[in-house]
Amino acid sequence: MPGLEEIKSEILRRAGRVNPFERVDRQEVEGLVGRLSSLDPDLWGSEWGKLGQKYELRGEEQARLGNREEAGKVYYQAYEYYRIGRYPVPSSPEKMNCYKAALRSFLKTAPCLDPPLERVEIPFEGRKVVGYLQIPKGTVRPPVVMHWGGVDGWKEDRRTNSESLHKLGLATLTIDMPGAGENPLLGQDPRAERTFSAAMDYLEMRSDVDGRRIAVMGGSFGGYWAAKLAYVEAKRLRGAVNWGAGVHYTFQEEWLRPALTERASQYLMGPSSLLDARSYIFRVKTLEEVLRIAPSLSLKTQGLLDQPSAPLLCVNGKEDDQHPVQDIYLLLEHGSPKEVRIFPGAGHMGRKPGQSNHEVQEIVTCWLKQRLS
Repeated sequence: MPGLEEIKSEILRRAGRVNPFERVDRQEVEGLVGRLSSLDPDLWGSEWGKLGQKYELRGEEQARLGNREEAGKVYYQAYEYYRIGRYPVPSSPEKMNCYKAALRSFLKTAPCLDPPLERVEIPFEGRKVVGYLQIPKGTVRPPVVMHWGGVDGWKEDRRTNSESLHKLGLATLTIDMPGAGENPLLGQDPRAERTFSAAMDYLEMRSDVDGRRIAVMGGSFGGYWAAKLAYVEAKRLRGAVNWGAGVHYTFQEEWLRPALTERASQYLMGPSSLLDARSYIFRVKTLEEVLRIAPSLSLKTQGLLDQPSAPLLCVNGKEDDQHPVQDIYLLLEHGSPKEVRIFPGAGHMGRKPGQSNHEVQEIVTCWLKQRLS
């Protein structure tokens, strides 16, 4: 695990540029980093939460003055700091406080986003699936991309992806993957993908989007659920993007144990932090519990790989140390033909150290546009 000073340096390197610090003020981050005396999760949540609260109070003042647009911008800045405070997952009291505050400040921002964001609650087995729907202005019944992130990038964090799709005239519905955020099911539920199917049912009933033209995109671990949906919803989906996830080898102990104890080079706090995030989606505490649950997620074990699938695009870096590229090759050896883009010299999600991930983003969004045209 990297040490405290190493992590502080990495935070400053990422500030204003790289996940999860893309939209923060570097000077404020410098001040906060100076106050981090340890990586205690409650200290982490408390310090970032103070910055979030400062901006949330500023947003309230702007709202009182009637400056709606300015209030929205400030509330969004509050959300960004609260989001970092719960990162990677709200596994302590102060981190949970930050998560609740992130939801609150994000929803205060929603009416000011372009296009405006609608929070939808979809009935699901006595509970609900929560999503954020955005429909680009000037479009008439546009197709929809449902998309989500992984163990740490939740539906509120998908702004950059959504904006890229809106520019192409596509509506978006962002939701949380199982075990994350407000998804009502945990990651080990053998049919947790039915939460996504419920969202598809909902979109088919709306008159302002074309619920017959839906594609899905999952980022990081979320790519696994997109790949699974390509099989489970083969007849209803126009396309699915597995952007950065495995489907079989990634869940086997021989890969997973070193990934969660030794590797994870691109993860902010190293493998222990990735283990924290993976444990959270299963609501367990130990590596051994994760290793016991994970194999059941294998699409090979579930018997799906040789079944027909919707058009499936698989994208990742060849050197990913969180999800092995061998899983993409496995997908190519079974079932319907797939489309693939593998980036040599790149790590998780196709990212190259110190470089923008714009090229990968553009490949994914253009493919989705083609599939939905």
